[in-house]
Amino acid sequence: MPRRRPVSNLLALAVLTVVTRRPMHPYEMASVLRARGKDQDMPIKWGSLYTVVRNLEKHGLLEAVESGRQGARPERTVYRVTDAGRREADDWTRELLAEPRREPSAFEAGLSVMGGLGPDEVASLLRRRLELLRERIEADRRELEEHRAEVPRLFLVESEYALALLEAQAAWVASVLAELDGGTFPGQEEWRTYHQSGEMSPDVAALAERGRPDEGE
Repeated sequence: MPRRRPVSNLLALAVLTVVTRRPMHPYEMASVLRARGKDQDMPIKWGSLYTVVRNLEKHGLLEAVESGRQGARPERTVYRVTDAGRREADDWTRELLAEPRREPSAFEAGLSVMGGLGPDEVASLLRRRLELLRERIEADRRELEEHRAEVPRLFLVESEYALALLEAQAAWVASVLAELDGGTFPGQEEWRTYHQSGEMSPDVAALAERGRPDEGE
């Protein structure tokens, strides 16, 4: 089970990691994180940055080291990471790397309700998705190759992983499309009949009513 974190927003981990290098004020933290593309690696809401920083300070993971004002600019407080903050960042990173989590995607949500559309329309939509996926994969491959000439692999592994996920998704979508186009998708005709008439066979209706078994059943 994932550990309960004093500040659970993933932006907190990003902040702890970046401030480990040197003390920074929140505006600088945001600039560095944006430059590193962290908003592409994790769900970041920039509007919550100051709240996250204050919560990290409240829990002893960051501490203020100085506060000052330049000209008409608002006062800025510079923070540094504490020993507890370093330990939290290291422990959190270990957990994320070692422990798989169930992280449903928007695509998975769409798949879970696609039975409300007909199989022909679903096939058309998946065909469009596959086309866009392949375009994205080619663009990401080119970008990754360009970066490899200048950037150590250590700083590209998240991009490699994202590309691998896209490639796996494209392969799966292509396999489902092959079944739908070939008429070999199990229950396809019953699905088409349901879409046209709104009526399910009793056995399929019972399965739909019962839903998917919980893990461990």
